[in-house]
Amino acid sequence: MTPYRFAGRTAVLTGAASGIGEQLAYGLAQRGSHLVLIDVAPLDAVAARIREAHPALQVETVQADLSDRAEVTAVADRVLSAHPTLGLLINNAGIALGGRFDQMTVDEFETVMNVNFRAPMLLTHALLPALTATPGGHLVNVSSLFGLIALYGQSAYSASKFALRGLSQVLRAELAENGVGVTTVHPGGIRTSIATSARMGSKVPADQIAPQLRSFDALLTFPAEKAAAQILDAVTRRRARLLIASSAKLPDLLARLAPVGHTKLIALVTAAVNSRSRPSTASPNPVAD
Repeated sequence: MTPYRFAGRTAVLTGAASGIGEQLAYGLAQRGSHLVLIDVAPLDAVAARIREAHPALQVETVQADLSDRAEVTAVADRVLSAHPTLGLLINNAGIALGGRFDQMTVDEFETVMNVNFRAPMLLTHALLPALTATPGGHLVNVSSLFGLIALYGQSAYSASKFALRGLSQVLRAELAENGVGVTTVHPGGIRTSIATSARMGSKVPADQIAPQLRSFDALLTFPAEKAAAQILDAVTRRRARLLIASSAKLPDLLARLAPVGHTKLIALVTAAVNSRSRPSTASPNPVAD
């Protein structure tokens, strides 16, 4: 495929209010893309910055809860009605849920699946006519390190991100016939608010919640703006897969070399990192992420 052209085309981006999504919005604007920004959080500040810096661009904002199927459908209908032709769809929105499988309810598990997998699936399916209206479109699905490996305490998040990875790989083969590229992104420890905003299973003991969140947060070190730049470069080059940061690349390599044994080794490394970053007042036995 020819390199993706950003300028003058419309990009739809979920999870645009903060973190990688916010940085992607700025990067897309710098490259000349018109924007449809979607998030459950208010988008006024992000949109205002872009409009001030790039007054010639069209910037639309949609505040919606992607865990609600009806809202996702309404968003898709609204976008498709206004934009019969799209250049780019980036499914970036995601939520995390910590705790063992038996420490969460089915509803809690399903909420993660709805945001992280069902919403991207529904949006992609609904917006395919616009993406395939002309050759040269592109789809990005942001999976995760936990779409490459599955660790203790990450059943819902890993299940959702593995599912998104599988869908993306199938779509890359299928959409090539329409001239549409697909990139699956696996970020490692990106410095965002996902740790502080992460949900915990309702049956996780109260005294374990803060240590687990601190453990998660300690692993997030890679700048979000650098992650966004790598993603947009991967779109330009039509890359099939992008791993961001050594915290994704090394576990992926270990998983390939030791499909079974890598889990224990990664858990030991994670515990060592957590012990170095843990305040002296923290619980001595945090559960590994």
